[in-house]
Amino acid sequence: MAYARPIRQIAIVVEDDTIQRDMIALLLEEGHFDVIQCEDAETAALAIKMRHPSLVVTDIKLMGKMDGVELARLAVDCDPGVRVMVISGRPPDSALPEGVKFFEKPVYPPMLLRELAL
Repeated sequence: MAYARPIRQIAIVVEDDTIQRDMIALLLEEGHFDVIQCEDAETAALAIKMRHPSLVVTDIKLMGKMDGVELARLAVDCDPGVRVMVISGRPPDSALPEGVKFFEKPVYPPMLLRELAL
């Protein structure tokens, strides 16, 4: 008899540093998310529109024309219920959309996991 696989939530991780992106993705996968990894905001924007994630984790400074703050706005505009976490080595230059949380690098796994449990 085949057992149905539990439905996993989708998370999108946007980070141009491969090691950071892989680390965050691994933590989320262990936390029962299906993870889509993107190295730029333009690719992530397409994934947000097509896959409707429940969580977006993004750096601020990214390759391409769009930064992480703009991506956070797009994610919230597409789905006001999406959880968005912005991670950067410095605070954002502009205000984040309501409900978007900011974390300063380095982000340690226990801190990220604690936030996901809320």
